[in-house]
Amino acid sequence: MNTVENNFRPPFDQILADITDYVLEYVVKSEEAYQTARLCLMDTLGCGILALNYKECTKLLGPVVPETQVPEGVPVPGTSYRLDPILAAFNIGTMIRWLDFNDTWLAKEWGHPSDNLGGILAVADFLSRRSSTKTLTMKEVLIAMIKAHEIQGVFALGNSFNRVGLDHVILVKVATTAVVAQLLGCTREQILNALSLAFVDGQSLRTYRHSPNTGSRKSWAAGDATSRGVFLAMLAQKGEMGYPAVLTAKTWGFYDVLYHGQSFDLPRPFGSYVMEHVLFKIKFPAEFHAQTAVEAAIELHPQIIHRLENIERIVIHTHESAIRIISKQGPLYNPADRDHCLQYMVAIALLKGHLEAEDYEERVACDPRIDALRNKMEVKEAVSFTEDYLAPDKRAIANSIQITFKDGSQTKEVRVDYPVGHRRRREEGIPLLIEKFERNLSTRWGAERVTHLKALCLDAARLEVMPVCEFMDQW
Repeated sequence: MNTVENNFRPPFDQILADITDYVLEYVVKSEEAYQTARLCLMDTLGCGILALNYKECTKLLGPVVPETQVPEGVPVPGTSYRLDPILAAFNIGTMIRWLDFNDTWLAKEWGHPSDNLGGILAVADFLSRRSSTKTLTMKEVLIAMIKAHEIQGVFALGNSFNRVGLDHVILVKVATTAVVAQLLGCTREQILNALSLAFVDGQSLRTYRHSPNTGSRKSWAAGDATSRGVFLAMLAQKGEMGYPAVLTAKTWGFYDVLYHGQSFDLPRPFGSYVMEHVLFKIKFPAEFHAQTAVEAAIELHPQIIHRLENIERIVIHTHESAIRIISKQGPLYNPADRDHCLQYMVAIALLKGHLEAEDYEERVACDPRIDALRNKMEVKEAVSFTEDYLAPDKRAIANSIQITFKDGSQTKEVRVDYPVGHRRRREEGIPLLIEKFERNLSTRWGAERVTHLKALCLDAARLEVMPVCEFMDQW
Protein backbone atom coordinates (compact mmCIF):
# COMPACT_ATOMS: atom_id res chain seq x y z
CA MET A 1 0.00 0.00 0.00
CA ASN A 2 1.35 3.41 -0.98
CA THR A 3 1.80 5.75 1.94
CA VAL A 4 2.62 8.85 -0.11
CA GLU A 5 0.92 10.63 -2.99
CA ASN A 6 2.58 11.84 -6.18
CA ASN A 7 2.46 15.61 -5.74
CA PHE A 8 3.74 16.66 -9.17
CA ARG A 9 1.29 19.18 -10.58
CA PRO A 10 0.23 18.40 -14.18
CA PRO A 11 -0.58 20.86 -16.96
CA PHE A 12 -4.14 22.17 -17.06
CA ASP A 13 -6.70 19.71 -18.36
CA GLN A 14 -6.89 19.93 -22.15
CA ILE A 15 -10.55 20.99 -22.26
CA LEU A 16 -9.80 24.00 -20.06
CA ALA A 17 -6.98 24.91 -22.43
CA ASP A 18 -9.27 24.52 -25.44
CA ILE A 19 -11.87 26.89 -23.95
CA THR A 20 -9.21 29.41 -22.97
CA ASP A 21 -7.55 29.45 -26.37
CA TYR A 22 -10.96 29.84 -28.01
CA VAL A 23 -11.98 32.92 -26.02
CA LEU A 24 -8.55 34.49 -26.47
CA GLU A 25 -7.81 33.71 -30.10
CA TYR A 26 -10.91 32.89 -32.14
CA VAL A 27 -12.02 35.66 -34.49
CA VAL A 28 -15.77 35.66 -35.22
CA LYS A 29 -16.27 36.28 -38.93
CA SER A 30 -19.75 34.84 -39.49
CA GLU A 31 -22.23 37.56 -40.43
CA GLU A 32 -25.05 35.13 -39.65
CA ALA A 33 -23.71 34.75 -36.12
CA TYR A 34 -23.56 38.54 -35.63
CA GLN A 35 -27.05 39.04 -37.04
CA THR A 36 -28.47 36.31 -34.82
CA ALA A 37 -26.61 37.70 -31.80
CA ARG A 38 -28.26 41.09 -32.35
CA LEU A 39 -31.66 39.42 -32.47
CA CYS A 40 -30.74 37.44 -29.38
CA LEU A 41 -29.74 40.61 -27.55
CA MET A 42 -33.11 42.17 -28.37
CA ASP A 43 -35.12 39.12 -27.47
CA THR A 44 -33.28 38.42 -24.23
CA LEU A 45 -33.62 41.95 -22.89
CA GLY A 46 -37.27 42.00 -23.96
CA CYS A 47 -37.89 38.84 -21.93
CA GLY A 48 -36.30 40.54 -18.94
CA ILE A 49 -38.48 43.62 -19.27
CA LEU A 50 -41.62 41.46 -19.45
CA ALA A 51 -40.57 39.63 -16.28
CA LEU A 52 -40.62 42.91 -14.34
CA ASN A 53 -44.42 42.62 -14.37
CA TYR A 54 -44.20 39.64 -11.99
CA LYS A 55 -43.67 40.36 -8.29
CA GLU A 56 -42.21 36.92 -7.65
CA CYS A 57 -39.36 38.03 -9.91
CA THR A 58 -39.00 41.63 -8.78
CA LYS A 59 -38.87 40.68 -5.09
CA LEU A 60 -35.49 39.05 -5.79
CA LEU A 61 -34.00 42.12 -7.46
CA GLY A 62 -32.09 45.09 -6.12
CA PRO A 63 -29.33 45.47 -3.52
CA VAL A 64 -28.97 43.01 -0.67
CA VAL A 65 -28.89 45.89 1.80
CA PRO A 66 -31.79 48.24 0.94
CA GLU A 67 -30.89 51.70 -0.35
CA THR A 68 -27.26 50.72 -0.97
CA GLN A 69 -25.64 53.08 -3.48
CA VAL A 70 -22.87 51.88 -5.82
CA PRO A 71 -20.96 54.73 -7.46
CA GLU A 72 -20.88 54.14 -11.21
CA GLY A 73 -22.85 50.96 -10.61
CA VAL A 74 -24.24 48.76 -13.35
CA PRO A 75 -27.84 49.73 -14.24
CA VAL A 76 -30.41 46.94 -14.17
CA PRO A 77 -32.64 47.39 -17.26
CA GLY A 78 -36.15 48.61 -16.57
CA THR A 79 -35.35 49.55 -12.96
CA SER A 80 -33.65 52.32 -11.01
CA TYR A 81 -31.10 49.91 -9.48
CA ARG A 82 -27.36 50.45 -9.93
CA LEU A 83 -25.40 47.55 -8.51
CA ASP A 84 -21.95 46.02 -8.32
CA PRO A 85 -21.23 43.76 -11.33
CA ILE A 86 -21.70 40.48 -9.46
CA LEU A 87 -25.12 41.37 -8.07
CA ALA A 88 -26.07 43.10 -11.34
CA ALA A 89 -25.31 39.85 -13.17
CA PHE A 90 -27.68 38.02 -10.83
CA ASN A 91 -30.40 40.62 -11.34
CA ILE A 92 -30.14 40.73 -15.14
CA GLY A 93 -29.75 36.96 -15.37
CA THR A 94 -32.79 36.36 -13.20
CA MET A 95 -34.96 38.79 -15.17
CA ILE A 96 -34.14 37.36 -18.55
CA ARG A 97 -34.67 33.77 -17.44
CA TRP A 98 -37.71 34.22 -15.21
CA LEU A 99 -40.51 33.46 -17.67
CA ASP A 100 -38.72 30.68 -19.58
CA PHE A 101 -39.11 32.80 -22.70
CA ASN A 102 -35.51 33.39 -23.83
CA ASP A 103 -33.60 31.29 -26.36
CA THR A 104 -32.80 27.63 -25.89
CA TRP A 105 -30.54 24.84 -27.12
CA LEU A 106 -31.48 21.17 -27.25
CA ALA A 107 -28.95 18.36 -27.53
CA LYS A 108 -27.71 15.66 -25.13
CA GLU A 109 -27.99 18.48 -22.59
CA TRP A 110 -30.22 21.49 -22.98
CA GLY A 111 -30.24 24.97 -21.62
CA HIS A 112 -30.56 28.63 -22.50
CA PRO A 113 -27.32 30.17 -23.79
CA SER A 114 -28.59 33.74 -23.50
CA ASP A 115 -28.59 33.23 -19.72
CA ASN A 116 -24.93 34.28 -19.97
CA LEU A 117 -25.98 37.79 -20.99
CA GLY A 118 -26.46 38.69 -17.33
CA GLY A 119 -22.76 38.35 -16.60
CA ILE A 120 -21.62 39.66 -19.97
CA LEU A 121 -23.61 42.91 -19.81
CA ALA A 122 -22.80 43.51 -16.15
CA VAL A 123 -19.05 43.20 -16.63
CA ALA A 124 -18.97 45.03 -19.96
CA ASP A 125 -20.90 47.96 -18.49
CA PHE A 126 -18.74 47.96 -15.35
CA LEU A 127 -15.57 48.13 -17.44
CA SER A 128 -16.99 50.78 -19.78
CA ARG A 129 -17.82 53.15 -16.95
CA ARG A 130 -14.42 52.83 -15.29
CA SER A 131 -12.06 52.74 -18.24
CA SER A 132 -9.81 55.74 -18.72
CA THR A 133 -8.32 54.37 -21.93
CA LYS A 134 -10.57 52.00 -23.88
CA THR A 135 -14.34 51.84 -23.59
CA LEU A 136 -15.92 48.52 -24.50
CA THR A 137 -18.42 48.62 -27.34
CA MET A 138 -21.50 46.58 -28.01
CA LYS A 139 -19.64 44.63 -30.71
CA GLU A 140 -17.50 43.17 -27.93
CA VAL A 141 -20.70 42.20 -26.13
CA LEU A 142 -21.95 40.46 -29.27
CA ILE A 143 -18.66 38.59 -29.62
CA ALA A 144 -18.83 37.50 -25.98
CA MET A 145 -22.41 36.32 -26.54
CA ILE A 146 -21.41 34.28 -29.59
CA LYS A 147 -18.55 32.65 -27.68
CA ALA A 148 -20.64 31.98 -24.56
CA HIS A 149 -23.32 30.38 -26.73
CA GLU A 150 -20.67 28.25 -28.39
CA ILE A 151 -19.05 27.01 -25.17
CA GLN A 152 -22.37 26.13 -23.58
CA GLY A 153 -23.86 24.64 -26.75
CA VAL A 154 -20.88 22.52 -27.87
CA PHE A 155 -20.62 21.04 -24.37
CA ALA A 156 -24.33 20.23 -24.57
CA LEU A 157 -23.92 18.42 -27.89
CA GLY A 158 -21.72 15.73 -26.38
CA ASN A 159 -22.47 15.67 -22.66
CA SER A 160 -25.51 15.27 -20.43
CA PHE A 161 -25.26 16.67 -16.93
CA ASN A 162 -28.90 15.99 -16.17
CA ARG A 163 -28.24 12.26 -16.57
CA VAL A 164 -26.02 12.42 -13.47
CA GLY A 165 -28.48 14.65 -11.60
CA LEU A 166 -26.75 17.99 -12.16
CA ASP A 167 -28.48 21.02 -13.60
CA HIS A 168 -27.47 22.45 -16.95
CA VAL A 169 -26.70 25.83 -15.35
CA ILE A 170 -23.21 24.48 -14.70
CA LEU A 171 -22.62 25.35 -18.35
CA VAL A 172 -23.82 28.91 -17.79
CA LYS A 173 -21.28 29.27 -15.00
CA VAL A 174 -18.47 27.83 -17.13
CA ALA A 175 -19.30 29.87 -20.24
CA THR A 176 -19.77 33.11 -18.32
CA THR A 177 -16.52 32.56 -16.43
CA ALA A 178 -14.59 32.12 -19.67
CA VAL A 179 -15.91 35.09 -21.65
CA VAL A 180 -16.06 37.45 -18.68
CA ALA A 181 -12.46 36.66 -17.74
CA GLN A 182 -11.45 37.57 -21.28
CA LEU A 183 -13.44 40.84 -21.10
CA LEU A 184 -11.69 41.65 -17.82
CA GLY A 185 -8.35 41.32 -19.58
CA CYS A 186 -7.22 38.23 -17.73
CA THR A 187 -4.07 36.45 -18.88
CA ARG A 188 -4.21 32.93 -20.28
CA GLU A 189 -3.18 31.50 -16.93
CA GLN A 190 -5.81 33.54 -15.10
CA ILE A 191 -8.56 32.31 -17.45
CA LEU A 192 -7.40 28.74 -16.89
CA ASN A 193 -7.50 29.36 -13.13
CA ALA A 194 -10.98 30.84 -13.36
CA LEU A 195 -12.33 27.90 -15.38
CA SER A 196 -10.89 25.42 -12.91
CA LEU A 197 -12.62 27.30 -10.10
CA ALA A 198 -15.92 27.02 -11.98
CA PHE A 199 -15.62 23.23 -12.17
CA VAL A 200 -14.36 22.76 -8.62
CA ASP A 201 -17.28 24.89 -7.39
CA GLY A 202 -20.43 23.38 -5.92
CA GLN A 203 -22.88 22.39 -8.68
CA SER A 204 -26.67 22.69 -8.61
CA LEU A 205 -28.85 19.61 -8.28
CA ARG A 206 -31.51 19.36 -10.97
CA THR A 207 -34.26 18.45 -8.53
CA TYR A 208 -35.94 21.87 -8.71
CA ARG A 209 -36.92 21.18 -12.33
CA HIS A 210 -38.62 17.84 -11.70
CA SER A 211 -41.51 16.26 -9.85
CA PRO A 212 -42.07 16.35 -6.92
CA ASN A 213 -39.85 19.39 -6.28
CA THR A 214 -40.45 21.66 -9.29
CA GLY A 215 -40.19 25.23 -8.10
CA SER A 216 -39.14 28.81 -8.71
CA ARG A 217 -35.42 28.24 -8.27
CA LYS A 218 -35.36 27.13 -11.90
CA SER A 219 -36.25 30.74 -12.75
CA TRP A 220 -33.26 32.24 -10.92
CA ALA A 221 -30.73 29.39 -11.11
CA ALA A 222 -29.18 30.83 -14.27
CA GLY A 223 -28.93 34.27 -12.69
CA ASP A 224 -27.08 32.65 -9.83
CA ALA A 225 -24.80 30.77 -12.23
CA THR A 226 -23.89 33.76 -14.41
CA SER A 227 -23.19 35.92 -11.34
CA ARG A 228 -21.02 33.15 -9.91
CA GLY A 229 -19.05 33.13 -13.14
CA VAL A 230 -18.39 36.85 -12.72
CA PHE A 231 -17.29 36.33 -9.12
CA LEU A 232 -14.86 33.54 -9.99
CA ALA A 233 -13.40 35.44 -12.96
CA MET A 234 -12.79 38.46 -10.73
CA LEU A 235 -11.11 36.28 -8.11
CA ALA A 236 -8.79 34.85 -10.75
CA GLN A 237 -7.99 38.34 -12.02
CA LYS A 238 -6.83 39.20 -8.50
CA GLY A 239 -4.41 36.29 -8.60
CA GLU A 240 -6.40 33.45 -7.00
CA MET A 241 -4.79 30.13 -7.90
CA GLY A 242 -6.34 27.43 -10.04
CA TYR A 243 -6.47 23.62 -10.02
CA PRO A 244 -4.99 22.14 -13.20
CA ALA A 245 -6.37 18.61 -12.86
CA VAL A 246 -9.80 19.69 -11.62
CA LEU A 247 -11.46 17.36 -14.15
CA THR A 248 -9.10 14.41 -14.40
CA ALA A 249 -7.62 13.98 -10.91
CA LYS A 250 -8.23 10.44 -9.70
CA THR A 251 -10.77 10.13 -6.86
CA TRP A 252 -11.05 13.87 -6.24
CA GLY A 253 -11.61 15.30 -9.74
CA PHE A 254 -14.88 16.30 -11.37
CA TYR A 255 -15.05 13.20 -13.57
CA ASP A 256 -14.72 10.73 -10.69
CA VAL A 257 -16.80 12.63 -8.14
CA LEU A 258 -19.65 14.03 -10.26
CA TYR A 259 -19.58 12.43 -13.72
CA HIS A 260 -19.52 8.69 -13.06
CA GLY A 261 -15.88 8.49 -14.09
CA GLN A 262 -16.67 9.57 -17.66
CA SER A 263 -14.73 12.26 -19.48
CA PHE A 264 -16.28 15.10 -21.46
CA ASP A 265 -16.84 14.77 -25.19
CA LEU A 266 -16.66 17.88 -27.36
CA PRO A 267 -17.93 16.64 -30.75
CA ARG A 268 -17.00 19.72 -32.77
CA PRO A 269 -14.41 22.51 -32.50
CA PHE A 270 -15.51 25.84 -31.06
CA GLY A 271 -16.62 28.37 -33.67
CA SER A 272 -19.96 30.17 -34.13
CA TYR A 273 -22.23 27.19 -34.85
CA VAL A 274 -24.45 27.48 -31.78
CA MET A 275 -25.43 31.11 -32.21
CA GLU A 276 -26.22 30.44 -35.87
CA HIS A 277 -28.50 27.53 -34.95
CA VAL A 278 -29.96 28.72 -31.64
CA LEU A 279 -33.68 28.23 -31.01
CA PHE A 280 -35.88 31.21 -30.15
CA LYS A 281 -39.10 31.00 -28.16
CA ILE A 282 -41.20 33.32 -30.23
CA LYS A 283 -44.92 32.75 -29.81
CA PHE A 284 -45.26 31.56 -26.23
CA PRO A 285 -43.28 30.98 -23.04
CA ALA A 286 -43.30 27.19 -23.03
CA GLU A 287 -40.54 24.71 -22.26
CA PHE A 288 -39.09 24.09 -25.69
CA HIS A 289 -39.88 20.39 -25.94
CA ALA A 290 -43.55 21.46 -25.83
CA GLN A 291 -43.42 24.31 -28.36
CA THR A 292 -44.64 22.27 -31.32
CA ALA A 293 -47.32 20.60 -29.18
CA VAL A 294 -48.68 24.03 -28.28
CA GLU A 295 -48.64 25.05 -31.94
CA ALA A 296 -50.61 21.92 -32.79
CA ALA A 297 -53.09 22.53 -29.97
CA ILE A 298 -53.67 26.12 -31.12
CA GLU A 299 -54.49 24.82 -34.59
CA LEU A 300 -57.05 22.42 -33.07
CA HIS A 301 -58.63 25.03 -30.78
CA PRO A 302 -61.40 26.22 -33.18
CA GLN A 303 -62.46 22.64 -33.89
CA ILE A 304 -62.88 21.53 -30.28
CA ILE A 305 -63.68 24.57 -28.14
CA HIS A 306 -67.44 24.06 -28.49
CA ARG A 307 -67.20 20.28 -28.05
CA LEU A 308 -65.24 20.04 -24.80
CA GLU A 309 -67.83 17.87 -23.05
CA ASN A 310 -67.77 15.42 -25.94
CA ILE A 311 -64.02 14.74 -25.88
CA GLU A 312 -63.18 11.12 -25.12
CA ARG A 313 -59.39 11.24 -25.27
CA ILE A 314 -56.48 13.36 -26.45
CA VAL A 315 -53.44 11.51 -27.80
CA ILE A 316 -50.13 13.35 -27.84
CA HIS A 317 -47.23 11.71 -29.67
CA THR A 318 -43.91 13.17 -28.69
CA HIS A 319 -40.19 12.43 -28.31
CA GLU A 320 -38.44 10.72 -25.41
CA SER A 321 -36.94 13.89 -23.91
CA ALA A 322 -40.34 15.54 -23.60
CA ILE A 323 -41.75 12.50 -21.79
CA ARG A 324 -38.81 12.39 -19.40
CA ILE A 325 -38.78 16.10 -18.63
CA ILE A 326 -42.28 17.59 -18.87
CA SER A 327 -44.95 14.86 -18.92
CA LYS A 328 -46.81 15.05 -15.59
CA GLN A 329 -49.93 13.77 -13.91
CA GLY A 330 -51.40 14.95 -10.62
CA PRO A 331 -51.43 18.35 -8.91
CA LEU A 332 -49.36 21.28 -10.16
CA TYR A 333 -48.33 23.51 -7.29
CA ASN A 334 -46.91 26.72 -8.80
CA PRO A 335 -46.16 28.48 -12.11
CA ALA A 336 -42.80 26.74 -12.38
CA ASP A 337 -44.57 23.40 -12.08
CA ARG A 338 -47.10 24.33 -14.78
CA ASP A 339 -44.67 25.66 -17.37
CA HIS A 340 -42.87 22.32 -17.23
CA CYS A 341 -46.02 20.23 -17.74
CA LEU A 342 -46.72 19.21 -21.33
CA GLN A 343 -50.36 18.36 -20.57
CA TYR A 344 -51.03 21.70 -18.88
CA MET A 345 -49.60 23.71 -21.77
CA VAL A 346 -51.59 21.73 -24.33
CA ALA A 347 -54.78 22.14 -22.28
CA ILE A 348 -54.37 25.92 -22.11
CA ALA A 349 -53.73 26.13 -25.86
CA LEU A 350 -56.78 23.99 -26.62
CA LEU A 351 -58.99 26.10 -24.36
CA LYS A 352 -57.73 29.59 -25.24
CA GLY A 353 -56.12 29.31 -28.66
CA HIS A 354 -52.94 30.87 -27.27
CA LEU A 355 -50.52 30.58 -24.35
CA GLU A 356 -49.11 33.51 -22.37
CA ALA A 357 -47.01 33.89 -19.24
CA GLU A 358 -50.11 34.83 -17.23
CA ASP A 359 -51.61 31.42 -18.00
CA TYR A 360 -49.30 29.78 -15.47
CA GLU A 361 -50.64 31.89 -12.61
CA GLU A 362 -53.18 30.58 -10.11
CA ARG A 363 -56.02 32.77 -11.39
CA VAL A 364 -55.91 30.83 -14.67
CA ALA A 365 -54.84 27.46 -13.29
CA CYS A 366 -57.94 27.22 -11.08
CA ASP A 367 -60.15 26.70 -14.18
CA PRO A 368 -61.55 23.14 -13.70
CA ARG A 369 -61.60 22.55 -17.45
CA ILE A 370 -57.80 22.38 -17.49
CA ASP A 371 -57.51 19.30 -15.29
CA ALA A 372 -60.54 17.79 -17.01
CA LEU A 373 -58.62 17.93 -20.29
CA ARG A 374 -55.36 16.76 -18.70
CA ASN A 375 -57.12 13.68 -17.38
CA LYS A 376 -58.13 12.73 -20.93
CA MET A 377 -54.58 12.95 -22.33
CA GLU A 378 -52.43 10.02 -23.33
CA VAL A 379 -48.76 10.86 -23.93
CA LYS A 380 -46.90 8.36 -26.10
CA GLU A 381 -43.43 8.25 -27.56
CA ALA A 382 -43.16 8.24 -31.34
CA VAL A 383 -39.82 6.55 -31.97
CA SER A 384 -39.38 8.44 -35.24
CA PHE A 385 -39.83 11.73 -33.36
CA THR A 386 -37.05 10.72 -30.95
CA GLU A 387 -34.80 9.70 -33.84
CA ASP A 388 -35.39 13.00 -35.65
CA TYR A 389 -34.74 14.89 -32.42
CA LEU A 390 -31.32 13.24 -32.08
CA ALA A 391 -30.33 13.29 -35.76
CA PRO A 392 -27.70 16.04 -36.33
CA ASP A 393 -29.05 16.79 -39.81
CA LYS A 394 -32.63 17.22 -38.56
CA ARG A 395 -32.74 18.29 -34.90
CA ALA A 396 -36.55 18.27 -35.05
CA ILE A 397 -38.69 18.83 -31.94
CA ALA A 398 -41.83 17.11 -33.18
CA ASN A 399 -45.19 16.69 -31.47
CA SER A 400 -48.56 15.62 -32.81
CA ILE A 401 -52.06 15.75 -31.32
CA GLN A 402 -55.26 13.97 -32.26
CA ILE A 403 -58.57 14.23 -30.41
CA THR A 404 -61.24 11.53 -30.34
CA PHE A 405 -64.83 12.37 -29.41
CA LYS A 406 -67.37 10.18 -27.60
CA ASP A 407 -69.27 9.49 -30.82
CA GLY A 408 -66.12 7.98 -32.34
CA SER A 409 -65.32 10.89 -34.64
CA GLN A 410 -61.81 12.35 -34.63
CA THR A 411 -59.97 15.48 -35.54
CA LYS A 412 -57.14 15.11 -37.99
CA GLU A 413 -53.77 14.39 -36.42
CA VAL A 414 -51.97 17.73 -36.32
CA ARG A 415 -48.20 17.32 -36.42
CA VAL A 416 -45.58 20.06 -36.14
CA ASP A 417 -41.92 19.08 -36.59
CA TYR A 418 -40.14 22.41 -36.19
CA PRO A 419 -41.29 25.30 -34.01
CA VAL A 420 -41.30 28.79 -35.45
CA GLY A 421 -38.17 29.66 -33.45
CA HIS A 422 -36.11 26.97 -35.21
CA ARG A 423 -33.38 27.93 -37.67
CA ARG A 424 -35.32 26.14 -40.43
CA ARG A 425 -38.11 28.71 -39.93
CA ARG A 426 -35.84 31.72 -39.30
CA GLU A 427 -37.20 33.79 -42.20
CA GLU A 428 -40.73 33.34 -40.89
CA GLY A 429 -39.65 33.83 -37.30
CA ILE A 430 -37.65 37.07 -37.40
CA PRO A 431 -40.61 39.44 -37.97
CA LEU A 432 -42.49 37.64 -35.18
CA LEU A 433 -39.47 37.93 -32.89
CA ILE A 434 -39.39 41.69 -33.44
CA GLU A 435 -43.13 41.90 -32.71
CA LYS A 436 -42.53 39.94 -29.49
CA PHE A 437 -39.82 42.46 -28.53
CA GLU A 438 -42.20 45.37 -29.07
CA ARG A 439 -44.98 43.70 -27.05
CA ASN A 440 -42.65 42.92 -24.17
CA LEU A 441 -41.24 46.45 -23.98
CA SER A 442 -44.69 48.02 -24.27
CA THR A 443 -45.57 46.51 -20.88
CA ARG A 444 -43.04 48.95 -19.39
CA TRP A 445 -42.71 51.93 -21.71
CA GLY A 446 -44.61 54.02 -24.23
CA ALA A 447 -44.47 53.70 -28.01
CA GLU A 448 -41.74 56.32 -28.49
CA ARG A 449 -39.25 54.56 -26.20
CA VAL A 450 -40.09 51.16 -27.67
CA THR A 451 -39.58 52.42 -31.22
CA HIS A 452 -36.27 54.02 -30.24
CA LEU A 453 -34.90 50.84 -28.65
CA LYS A 454 -36.06 48.68 -31.54
CA ALA A 455 -34.37 50.96 -34.05
CA LEU A 456 -31.16 50.96 -32.02
CA CYS A 457 -31.00 47.17 -31.76
CA LEU A 458 -31.73 46.68 -35.48
CA ASP A 459 -29.15 49.21 -36.66
CA ALA A 460 -26.04 47.02 -36.77
CA ALA A 461 -23.60 49.80 -37.67
CA ARG A 462 -24.79 52.11 -34.89
CA LEU A 463 -25.16 49.38 -32.28
CA GLU A 464 -21.74 47.81 -32.71
CA VAL A 465 -19.77 51.02 -32.14
CA MET A 466 -21.88 52.20 -29.20
CA PRO A 467 -20.13 52.14 -25.81
CA VAL A 468 -21.75 49.56 -23.56
CA CYS A 469 -22.48 52.10 -20.82
CA GLU A 470 -24.37 54.29 -23.30
CA PHE A 471 -26.40 51.32 -24.48
CA MET A 472 -27.28 50.31 -20.94
CA ASP A 473 -28.33 53.84 -20.07
CA GLN A 474 -30.98 53.60 -22.81
CA TRP A 475 -32.74 50.97 -20.69
